[in-house]
Amino acid sequence: MRVKRYVVNALPEAVSMIRSELGKDAVILNTKEIRVGGFMGMFSKKKMEVIAAIESNQANTPAQPQRKASPQANEALEQILHTVQRTASAVMEPPIVTPAEKQTGRVEQEQSIIDEIRDLRQYMVKLSKQQGDHTALSEQLYELKEHLLEQEVEMQWVERLIQAIIDKQTEQKSEFTKEQIWQLAAEQLEDWLRPYGGIGISSAVRVVHFVGPTGVGKTTTIAKLAAEQTIKQGRKVGFITSDTYRIAAVDQLRTYANILNVPLEVVFSPMDLPRAFKQLEERELIYMDTAGRNFRSELHVSEVNSLLHTSEDSETVLVLSLTGKTKDMAAVADHFSKYGVRKVLFTKLDETSVYGAIFNLIMNFEMYPTYLASGQTVPDDIDRFQIETYIQHLLGSSSR
Repeated sequence: MRVKRYVVNALPEAVSMIRSELGKDAVILNTKEIRVGGFMGMFSKKKMEVIAAIESNQANTPAQPQRKASPQANEALEQILHTVQRTASAVMEPPIVTPAEKQTGRVEQEQSIIDEIRDLRQYMVKLSKQQGDHTALSEQLYELKEHLLEQEVEMQWVERLIQAIIDKQTEQKSEFTKEQIWQLAAEQLEDWLRPYGGIGISSAVRVVHFVGPTGVGKTTTIAKLAAEQTIKQGRKVGFITSDTYRIAAVDQLRTYANILNVPLEVVFSPMDLPRAFKQLEERELIYMDTAGRNFRSELHVSEVNSLLHTSEDSETVLVLSLTGKTKDMAAVADHFSKYGVRKVLFTKLDETSVYGAIFNLIMNFEMYPTYLASGQTVPDDIDRFQIETYIQHLLGSSSR
């Protein structure tokens, strides 16, 4: 540990010297008022003695270029320093008290002031480190970080992305331009997402179950996919719905079924499923709509999961709306992933400008995105998930 003593007129002066000579990670160990100069004890001047230290392996570390602190940050720091100086003076020049006061309150008063100085000192160190972390990034990297956080990409992934770009800058011994940084970000995101792209809904299964919270657009999405299969692919499609909780849900799907000339079966319990499959045995592909529930509750997830067991080749697709809260979507995905649900379809792309939840769900729960849906037009407002298109949504115009 490297320890150094400073004699200054005021504490703020010492702080500036300490940060300049020892670095931003230095800590103040002790402060006290002393008298210097004079003749035979007279005419001496009051000074402040400050003892500071830093770990040896951190000493003489070159300071990185820093962004100029904001006026508000400077003002806050000056207020803290002023408070430290005032409280330190109170310790060194305590008020005159009676012997009784000395017996009862003097020690407690001094200890309280010392504790306050210690707390303020720790806060100053924390503030200094936070400011250093903030200003260590270049303007271009900081802008990218802020953009991704606004897109609600989780901090762990933002930090990993920023560090990956910094590592490449260090490797090439040059600072990248804004265009280069955003291009590198796009390439890194694509590299992370590549294992989860291009999966889609399997063409080998006969039954596809659609699950998800209420109001995410499952019924309309099923109609879009059915129209694609019947009109464009010429396949024989059938519908099953278990969404008997909402009065209009069955009628809505029946309307689509009539337009597409697709048979519809309604089931009220798992016991009704064999009958429904028997009625649709000539259909090549069956889409099953399930009731929307509060799937943040694992109980509701297990209830709907009981409807998904069939002897047919099948898979389940989780439908989520991009207008939902990121934390709620994560909770739903977490519950369904416990039952092996790995495919997800996102709706209402046109109703939001925040797309980070897609990335979070893919990376945190190893979900495979199948489609992105937007609007109410059947069958046009739905597209297969494309990594490049999604990254353009996520990074915005700055990535172009």
